[in-house]
Amino acid sequence: MAADMSDLLAQLDAQTAGLCAALEEAGAETGESCWDLATPAERWSVRDQLTHLAYFDELATMSILLPARFRIEARILMAGGMDFPDRIAHQYASMPGDEVLMWFRSAREEFASVARRSDPSARLPWFGPDMSVTSTVTARLMETWAHGRDVHDTLGTVQPTGPELRSVAHLGVATFGFVHQLHHREIPSTLPRVELAGPSGEQWVWGPEDSTDSVRGHAEDFALAVTQRRNLADTDLEITGDVARNWMTIAQTYAGTPGTGRPPLNEPTDTTAARGHQS
Repeated sequence: MAADMSDLLAQLDAQTAGLCAALEEAGAETGESCWDLATPAERWSVRDQLTHLAYFDELATMSILLPARFRIEARILMAGGMDFPDRIAHQYASMPGDEVLMWFRSAREEFASVARRSDPSARLPWFGPDMSVTSTVTARLMETWAHGRDVHDTLGTVQPTGPELRSVAHLGVATFGFVHQLHHREIPSTLPRVELAGPSGEQWVWGPEDSTDSVRGHAEDFALAVTQRRNLADTDLEITGDVARNWMTIAQTYAGTPGTGRPPLNEPTDTTAARGHQS
């Protein structure tokens, strides 16, 4: 069962605070140069990661308040090609870091405020299927955690971990059918059993207990895999059964075109390859 709205917004606030603190510390030490650092997402800098979050926070707010306008904006973006996240990153590539951080904070505060006042079950348009307000907040949390992980990895800082891992993992499980459709595959009739250990030793489970397919391991490994921040080879997940294995090779928590994932950490990165996140 997913977290309620107050829990989700508290988790979002914690991830936002941790990310902003890391960026403020890096900025104090290195100045503007920290914003130009290359992150594990090919050709995306720290700045690109933050402008992505700020831009889509604003669109998420628009989706709640002005859904008809959002549909128009989304159609315009997608009409130019499904590489629109890259185009948006390029649009803001010269924005000074302090302005980026101010924009992100402002966009995040407005989104959280609007979401808090909204009916959690109200349906909203997005780039994939329509979602509830609760699912939209979960998606913003997932995006913050995933893009935040890229930033933390780049800066060498520790990303806060806690109950948000369950929310990210829940979204990974909830998109089981979506990712099969995205790859034009038949949706398996039964969800694999997913058993994950939380950061404080909690046990989080999804799927039928008697399933012959399963994914077991630490919640952070699962979250890294389904957000395509780590190659499966770089996790300790135990995957049993063809359905589970096939799913985990295509799992992604974000809407848009199929992601290419990340190469194993012990392999050199091909700088001509497509970006591995595209969310």
